[in-house]
Amino acid sequence: QVQLVESGGGLVQAGGSLRLSCAASGRTINGYIVGWFRQAPGKEREFVAAINRSGSNTRFADSVKGRFTISRDNAKNTVYLQMNSLKPEDTAVYYCAADRGLVVVTNLDRYDSWGQGTQVTVSS
Repeated sequence: QVQLVESGGGLVQAGGSLRLSCAASGRTINGYIVGWFRQAPGKEREFVAAINRSGSNTRFADSVKGRFTISRDNAKNTVYLQMNSLKPEDTAVYYCAADRGLVVVTNLDRYDSWGQGTQVTVSS
């Protein structure tokens, strides 16, 4: 099973940007679809974005479309989430997760391996 570690979270003002990284170890990440999810206090974990193995197909939650991009560097065994125009409602713990399926999906139950999460806080 692949192990995932997120980094890049922090405190940023509204309108600012952050780039999260999801580094894989144990297995090469090119064998996995990778998704980003987030969980705000008192709320359920929700889908944010996902990318297929080659990087040719991506999906985004409506709430982040046009502001977030997802990319991967399989040579570095890393997937990135670039977050621009951040809003206070983006405040959450962000998790990356890996899926060995063939189709990019938003259902978190399909993802087998999860990182420990990184906190993103957007101040108004």
